[in-house]
Amino acid sequence: MKKLQLNPVGWMSQLSQVEVSQLQDTTHSDLYEMFRNCCLAVLNSGVDEDDYEMLFAPYEDFDIKLIRRERGVKIELVNPPEVAFVDGKLVRGVHEHLFAVLRDLLYMGNKYAFMHKSAPLDSTSITDMVFDMLRHAKMLEGNDELNTIVCWGGHSINLTEYKYTKEVGYQLGLREMNICTGCGPGAMKGPMKGAAIGHAKQRYKNGRYIGISEPSIIAAEPPNAIVNELIIMPDIEKRLEAFVRAAHGIVIFPGGVGTAEELLYLLGILTNERNAQQPFPVILTGPAGSEGYFEAIDEFVGATLGKEAQSKYQIIVDDPREVARTLRSGLEKVDQYRRAMGDAFSFNWSLKIDEPFQQPFIPTHKSMSELALHHDQSTAELAVVLRKAFSGIVAGNVKAEGIKQIKEHGPFNLTGDPALMTRIDGLLKSFVAQQRMKLPGSEYQPCYTISRGK
Repeated sequence: MKKLQLNPVGWMSQLSQVEVSQLQDTTHSDLYEMFRNCCLAVLNSGVDEDDYEMLFAPYEDFDIKLIRRERGVKIELVNPPEVAFVDGKLVRGVHEHLFAVLRDLLYMGNKYAFMHKSAPLDSTSITDMVFDMLRHAKMLEGNDELNTIVCWGGHSINLTEYKYTKEVGYQLGLREMNICTGCGPGAMKGPMKGAAIGHAKQRYKNGRYIGISEPSIIAAEPPNAIVNELIIMPDIEKRLEAFVRAAHGIVIFPGGVGTAEELLYLLGILTNERNAQQPFPVILTGPAGSEGYFEAIDEFVGATLGKEAQSKYQIIVDDPREVARTLRSGLEKVDQYRRAMGDAFSFNWSLKIDEPFQQPFIPTHKSMSELALHHDQSTAELAVVLRKAFSGIVAGNVKAEGIKQIKEHGPFNLTGDPALMTRIDGLLKSFVAQQRMKLPGSEYQPCYTISRGK
């Protein structure tokens, strides 16, 4: 049996005795199993695998313990994966990420009682929680320079698309912009690698490669090796809010259903009339040959959310320099607006996010079948329900609890207006045909069925 004890790093190196006792108490809760799984995912950083069962299967004898010490806690690893070591020493970035998991899941989880089935938080309390977690992770320190670009895109992209994400990241890095992604492989890794080179050429010493994940997705998308700040939010809705409130601009690369979920969430917020004056640069971009992908996305958005939603983003194909230049120009407008509003540069308090976008949606066969997929509702309401539908498909594709449900009870069923369901079906089929649902080389079995109502 191999054991290794790790000294605490960062804020976790200074804890009171009460905080240490609270952490140790948490190790006997349901939250601890989630903590173990997230740590195992971190230890598999860089592994190209999006099937949690395949990722975890070799490590049934892995365990993680907290060892009390006078001024904090040590983490003890039992039979950790060898991939996390170089010449017998744990990779330093992995060491830091393990304590980030401890901070966000056990410490903050205890503070906010993530696993307690209490009454839902109201909108203001949710935003305060998101702010508190980002502040606690020190993500907001240094985020007031208006240079944090959130990059969304698929974990399953081809080599041409991956190289393009690196080139865009490189152009952003040359302009001293920092990168924030979902922390996984593919379009989440490429921009970070490119920006790291751009930062090095400019001798920019403050390069930030921020990865924001959540417990149910991190196992399918372990943090890539470039991430130097890892943050784990309690669920997908708070993860999405963290992205949009911390971002100064957003770049969206080709992706699958998860990327579509993120785009729908963002457009649902930006089309809110209370955000009409809010400058928020959003660019959809990919290499030559990706025109068809963006045409399909743009057509879907136009047919569902309308022209106003389409006006909230620009599509730039095969021009990384223009992407970076356009963002730089957009950031100047963000600067002017934040100053006029008296809003913080580090956290976008003035962005209005309605509560339906914030409350957690738990995909089950019942909740998926009851989604109101019809046009007879407001743009915001339709954006919410479409986001939930796509979120459920993400769960069925890669999240442990979703995959388990599909295995036990069969695919989720989506029902709604014939015209709307035809459009959803067409978009999803294009993702499957382009191998955007799972990593290349793995056969995709749809976790959903489409029914067209009357």
